[in-house]
Amino acid sequence: MDAILLSRLQFAAATMFHFIFVPLTLGLSVLIAGMETAYVRTGKELYLRMAKFWGKLFLINFVLGVVTGITLEFQFGTNWSRYSAYVGDIFGSLLAIEATAAFFLESTFIGVWVFGWKKLSPKAHAIVAWLVAGAGNLSAVWILIANGFMQNPLGYVIRNGRAELNDFMAVVLNPFAWQQFAHTILGAFCVAGFFVLGISAWHLARKSHEEFFNASLRIGAGVALAASILVAVQGHFHGNEVARVQPVKLAAMESHWETRANAPMYLLQIPGENGNVLEALPVPSLLSILAYNDPNAVVKGLNDVPAADRPPVAITFWAFRAMVGIGTIMPLIALFAWVKRRDIGKYPWFLKLLPWAIPLPYLGLQAGWVVAEVGRQPWIVHGLMRTSDAVSPISGGQVGFTLAAIIVLYTLLGAAGFFLAGRAVKQGPDAAR
Repeated sequence: MDAILLSRLQFAAATMFHFIFVPLTLGLSVLIAGMETAYVRTGKELYLRMAKFWGKLFLINFVLGVVTGITLEFQFGTNWSRYSAYVGDIFGSLLAIEATAAFFLESTFIGVWVFGWKKLSPKAHAIVAWLVAGAGNLSAVWILIANGFMQNPLGYVIRNGRAELNDFMAVVLNPFAWQQFAHTILGAFCVAGFFVLGISAWHLARKSHEEFFNASLRIGAGVALAASILVAVQGHFHGNEVARVQPVKLAAMESHWETRANAPMYLLQIPGENGNVLEALPVPSLLSILAYNDPNAVVKGLNDVPAADRPPVAITFWAFRAMVGIGTIMPLIALFAWVKRRDIGKYPWFLKLLPWAIPLPYLGLQAGWVVAEVGRQPWIVHGLMRTSDAVSPISGGQVGFTLAAIIVLYTLLGAAGFFLAGRAVKQGPDAAR
């Protein structure tokens, strides 16, 4: 068994499972803080009940995110020790800041939030809710700065055979990292919006707690609509940054093989190993416009890159189209929910549909990360270190065993988490008092 391939599969499995829980933590924490603030400002008991009900689901999700994240970070030592030795001076410092300055703060404030309902004033408790949300999103900042270094390495020098930090602010202000952060956070709000929207619709279809879930549905619809539009708009600017920093990834995303100006985009396209199997319905200059905001811009093709330096084209291409397709569907669903929010009960078919829409932003985010990480290959740090040079000196059998163990462990954790969340949803807001 190939230790490199298995290590990549293990890290992918751990990361993708962990990332099921991260975006809901980021987005829902802000919504809950907003609900508590509304309670403080209006005195309406409804908003307090909302904060407690959605807060219970948030806590279940947060715990699973913590457990799955711990095993993920261990892999930098077990499976990717050569990577850690080469860039640990930079990457390790960012993870250390995330743990000490963000995650520990978030965990502490969550404890205060959970046990402070009867000990803190409503205003103080709402402030704690905002601190939880702020610390959680600050954690995402440092993680994405670390990933941004892997995508666009800045602020380092090669000394003594390894990359060493020489400009901390260049790493922190990396424009690629901040584009990733904006895209990820907006995606997290899509997750939170559709999560609240779908669960509220599930209860409304059953005529359960109608006042409570009508109010929740309006919040979810508004957040889902705004976030799904903004993530698409911001995605264009993120694409411009990808074109500037990682033109080969852009070429793989579009299965673009020949370097040319006025590059078209094909509405019907199927990639092959060394070219496209099918190209039809070209839109002249559209790829140049989308990549560089200039119809005359030159777009680099994959044929100008050695085969060993190309990412897996088919995976990157189809993952990108999955992300874009989902990103097109989401605002349409959210728009209908927002327009019909006052009389949503007249559309029972739509209420039954909305719970099935909850996975859409999750799938869109997962597809986006496949584009980001697979599209960067064969580099673990773009242009600086190859993935094949980063793996630990371990056997394929060892990695295969731990991969199987992680799959079993995460399956059990996922089953337990989904069971607890499902039970909390079915019990409704009264059980969260």
